[in-house]
This record gives sequence, C-alpha cells and structure tokens, in this order.
Amino acid sequence: MFHQTLLCLTAFCASAIASDTAKVQTPPVSVPSQVIPSVKTTAYTHSEGDHLKYGSRTAAGTALQHGKVRSAAADWSVYPVGTVFQIHGDTNLYIVDDYGSALVGTRTIDLYKPSQALMNNWGVRRVNIRILKWGSYAKSLAILKPRQSKASHVREMVARLEGRPV
Repeated sequence: MFHQTLLCLTAFCASAIASDTAKVQTPPVSVPSQVIPSVKTTAYTHSEGDHLKYGSRTAAGTALQHGKVRSAAADWSVYPVGTVFQIHGDTNLYIVDDYGSALVGTRTIDLYKPSQALMNNWGVRRVNIRILKWGSYAKSLAILKPRQSKASHVREMVARLEGRPV
C-alpha cells in the first residue's frame, strides 16, 4: 500500500510540479529515505488571519491537502517545492507545496491542519523526517521570481536559490 501511494504521489508531483530548466544551484545529492533528525515543525490552517487572503490554495497553486497526502510549507531554498517526506511514526505523506514569511531563513516546516483546534493541538514539535523525494529548486525559482517584487521573504528565497548573498 505504501509503495502504491508513493508511486501515485510521484506521478502527481511529476505532473503538478514539472521540472524547469532554469539555472540554479544543484541540490545536495540525496538517497531514498534520507533521514533528517530533529526538524522543528509548527502548524498552520487556512482560517488564520495571515492565510485568509489565500484561502485554501497553496503557493504552488494547488488545493491545501489533509488526507493520506498532506500539505506542508517551508523555505523553498531549503526544502524545494515538491519535496515529499514522512514524519517518523506517521504513515501520512507530506508534500512541500507552500511557503510562509516566518519560515524563510529557518529549517522549520509548517504542517497544514484543516482546523484551528488541530493546528493548536500540534503546537511546536521536533520530529525526525524521512525525505522520500527531493523537490525542484528550478521549479521553486520559477514560481518565486515573478513574486519577488511583492515581498522581502520571497526575494530572500530567490537570492538563496540563485546562490547570491542575502
């Protein structure tokens, strides 16, 4: 079942978050099931004040997900759009399809929760994550570049992706 879900998710990622040929820094080489220990995680929901203007949409343009596959937000210069991971002890899969200003310059991952109660229940937790598939730095840059005039956190991610000092 896990492998079927991963295959479906990989196909979804390939179609929803296609590769881009923009020139960016090469991501670190990763092996399947790369474990990253003690990652700080927080939670967000679509009904929070700072997310209301986006509704139930992600920065990647997809609907926020909270089923077997769940949405996550991160600094795309650290965890690029399309990165798929699992939290140790959790059978759900998470896909980085969103970003947030408070996440830029950190290694924090924000997990989408469909209600304020579930968001508050998560709080702040340090978890071990297993990267199943790295996303695309090129696609991250392609999405972010047109948005950089609107927000300093987007300009910071673009600078990091292009290998420029911030």
